[in-house]
Order: sequence, then structure tokens, then C-alpha cells
Amino acid sequence: MSHIDVAENTENRPTNFIRQIIDEDLAAGKHQNVYTRFPPEPNGYLHIGHAKSICLNFGIAQDYQGKCNLRFDDTNPVKEDVEYVDSIKQDVEWLGFHWQGEPRYASDYFDQLYGYAIELIQKGLAYVDELSPEEMREYRGTLTEAGKNSPYRDRSVEENLALFEKMKNGEFAEGKASLRAKIDMASPFMVMRDPVLYRIKFADHHQTGSKWCIYPMYDFTHCISDAIERITHSLCTLEFQDNRRLYDWVLENISIERPLPHQYEFSRLNLEYTLTSKRKLLKLVEDKIVDGWNDPRMPTISGLRRRGYTPAAIREFCRRIGVTKQDNVVEYSALESCIRDDLNTNAPRAMAVLNPLKIVIENFGEKEILTAPNHPNREELGTRQLPFTKEIYIDQADFREEANKQYKRLVLGKEVRLRNAYVIKAERVEKDADGNITTVYCTYDPETLGKNPADGRKVKGVIQWVSATDYLNAEFRVYDKLFTVPNPGAAEDLNDVLNPNSLVIKHGVVEQSLASAQAEQAYQFEREGYYCADSKDSRADHLVFNLTVSLKEGF
Repeated sequence: MSHIDVAENTENRPTNFIRQIIDEDLAAGKHQNVYTRFPPEPNGYLHIGHAKSICLNFGIAQDYQGKCNLRFDDTNPVKEDVEYVDSIKQDVEWLGFHWQGEPRYASDYFDQLYGYAIELIQKGLAYVDELSPEEMREYRGTLTEAGKNSPYRDRSVEENLALFEKMKNGEFAEGKASLRAKIDMASPFMVMRDPVLYRIKFADHHQTGSKWCIYPMYDFTHCISDAIERITHSLCTLEFQDNRRLYDWVLENISIERPLPHQYEFSRLNLEYTLTSKRKLLKLVEDKIVDGWNDPRMPTISGLRRRGYTPAAIREFCRRIGVTKQDNVVEYSALESCIRDDLNTNAPRAMAVLNPLKIVIENFGEKEILTAPNHPNREELGTRQLPFTKEIYIDQADFREEANKQYKRLVLGKEVRLRNAYVIKAERVEKDADGNITTVYCTYDPETLGKNPADGRKVKGVIQWVSATDYLNAEFRVYDKLFTVPNPGAAEDLNDVLNPNSLVIKHGVVEQSLASAQAEQAYQFEREGYYCADSKDSRADHLVFNLTVSLKEGF
């Protein structure tokens, strides 16, 4: 794992309440080093909210020259899949982080977890309950009323050990028995009202196969996994705040090595116009509302990647929003600002015409090869060759027969500059039977390549163009937000708040230099936006470009 020198980076290091706690712990000698973990459940693809947790956990380990584990909290084989495991590894590495040693799995510890469950039974702190899930809910009480004890709560240690063995051996049907902690059915915290520690599931596990038919619950597994791995600072989101009581209770009541890890909670990332519920994201995939988990409209890391977002932009977004205990909603424009800043600096320029209109330059002769910079401010990115021909395409929106002074593009009888080329003047138009303009006939000034007209004429507008004889066909996928409301998660039916224009497909042309466009390589299409070649569908004989973000906010 790469380490960052603490002394060199303290000035640039972001500060937040978690880092202040770590600084105090190290200064007081409570810990000699820092050990964190990123513990996703492999039941879906990671989303932008997970990126915040990844940057926090791995970033802290880097800055403090500590270690960070990647651990899959894989306690529910019914909803988990190796596909998700593989995608999570890929996403973490793509974001630029490296975990300590091999990836870990909570299932690596199933034997130890079973042993700790036995220990709790022997201490009279756990019992096998035969209430049905419905009865258990009834006995649990409400936020204002205490729960009541299960009739099975006072079984003897010997009886509980025998029944738990029967559970492990598959002698109970699913839902007929569970192992519960014996804590306090009158606790004001629901999580402490005799929570379930083990349940029966006759399902093969992606790591352990058919070895087990009982599986530990997340809350029982997570804290013990942290302790086994000697995690010093267990970082999770605020919805687990009450669960910290159970986290501590489990660890304090089993004979596991001290010192024990401590859980700290921070606010989860809530981003406007997006969902971060894996259950709801899965429904979008299953209902074929989107093109899989990596659809560019999805808030998944793989979706953002396919759309053209860069690891640097996502890390910068996580840095800007910071880490606090206050729940808040981040504007979507904050995420777009990060990728726009990155691509403005790093994306090579190219020309594309999404809605082609033919221009004929009547006084132009043979084809010329013009040289254009790949970036206006970065010479090191080199140049490219542009064929300039008698017939070219411009965008339909870049020509009007008449317009006011605010319109800085091509107008009949007036001039405009073609990017990296000459000044042209619109002389006349040709229309079809319906009155639509099909061709604009122009003249060009041969003395205006790379310079202003000699007689001092002022040409204000600049438009993009592509040769109409030397070009490549391309499909453009113009993406917008998937939902029409800032908080789609609050909608009763997601179909009611879907944006019908979240994907608009256009067919146009691009310059020939894009023949070898690599998947996920970003380009600034002059005056159109930032686009990247689609990693799934784009090929040399069928170029597909995805809109990453507009050139400016609200464009």
C-alpha cells in the first residue's frame, strides 16, 4: 500500500471531527497507529455515497500512514453475488485506493462468530426464540411502548445450546427459530430489545458454499469483524448511531482481544435528484428503466465512470463536501462543478456537430489540411490535423436567416469565424418543399486563417464545424438527470418522477481525429459540452459519445 508522509501533508490535509479525534487518540497514546476499513455489503453496486466513505477511510489510512482493509460484510447470501464483489473491488481501485493485503470477508470469521454466539448463550446472554417474525414484531413494542418478553426467553443454557445446535444442523425450517441477545425489552432503543443474532437461511453462500444454513446478522458480525481485524476507528453513517449501543454490548460481553474498536458516525451523502438506496436502484435495473447498474444516469461509481467522470473529480467532490455530523442535501451542481473543473484543464478539444446543416463555400478550391491545438492552454497535449473542404457541416442552431445583435453566430449576409479556420459569410440559402433550410451557400476570406480580416472588419462569433466529405458518423447520448424532483426517494412511485428527457439520442458527425477515441476518454466538444466515448457500445464502426456535463452550469 502506498503511504503518504504525514509531516509533508499536514498543511494540505482536510480537517474534520473524525481527524481531530484521531489526532487526540494518537497524542494520548490510546493507539499507536490508525487502522480503518471500508466494509460494503456485496448486494449491489457502489454509489456516490460509498465514494464518500471510501475517500474517508482510505484517505485517513494514507494520511496517517496507517492501514485500511477492504472487507465484504457478506452475511446475507440471498441478496449477494460475486458480480457485486468484483464490481466493488474494481470501483475502489479505479478511485485510486489500495487496501491492506487481500480483500477480507465477514464470512472468513463465521466459525469464530459461531463460537462467540455459543459464549453468549453460556453466559445466559442469548437464547433461541421460536416466535414467528410477525409475533416478534408484535412483542417488540413501539417507540412509545415497551416491548414484552418472549415466552422462550427464560430457557436454560443447556436447552439453548441444544436448540442452537439444531438450528446449525438444519433441523428447523426457515423462520421457525432464531438466536436472540438477551438485553432489555423495555429499552428506549429498539435496537437493544433482544435483537436477533442468527437466523436460518437455506442458501448457498458465494464464499462458504453450503457449509452453513444459519447466518449471523449484520450488527452481530460487523463489530466482531472490526475487533478481529484490530480496527481502531470504525467509521459509519449516522443511521447506525443507535446501533453503536449494540456494537459495544456485543464486544463487551465476549472474550475478544482488547482494546476494542470504537464506532464513530458521520452524515451520509444525500445528493439532489439521485437515489442512494440500493434496493431502489436495483428496482430501476430490474424494471429496465435504466441500462444496468452502470447506466450513465445512475449515481453508481460505475455509472459515473461510464458517463465520463474521473476519479480525481469524485475525490475532489468528496473533499469539498467534507465530513460532519449534520445531515444535509448537496446540490447536484456541486458534483458537476468538480468534473467541469477537471475536464476544462485536462480534456483535449475536438469538434462535433450534433444537428448537421450543410454549408457550401462557393469560392473555395482544393482541400486544405489545417493544424489545430488539442488544448488552448496546454501545448504539451499536441495538435491534430483538420481537413478543410468546400462542403462542411455546422450545427443547425448556429445559423439564422435573421437575428438580433445578441446572436453571435452565422446570419444571412453576415460573417462568422470557423474554429481553427477561416471567416465565412452567408450569401444565400436553399430550402426544401416544407420551407426547411437544407443548404447555406457561403464565401470565405482566404486571408483570415489565424488572423483577423485585413481591413479591420470585426467578426465576433466563432462556431464549430466538421468537413462534409472527411468526417465520421457518431451517435450522441445527451444525458440529463434521471428524476424531475430533488428528492425522488420520497416519491410513492418512482415512475411518477422519472424525467422523460433523461436520455436524448442524436446522430451527427465528428472530426476524423476521433476515429481512435478510447473508452471513457473525455473530450470537450467545442461549444457542445464534455463528452466521452461510451465504454459499452462505442466501436470504430459505430462511435457513441456520452454527455458528461455541459460547458457551464445551467447551459
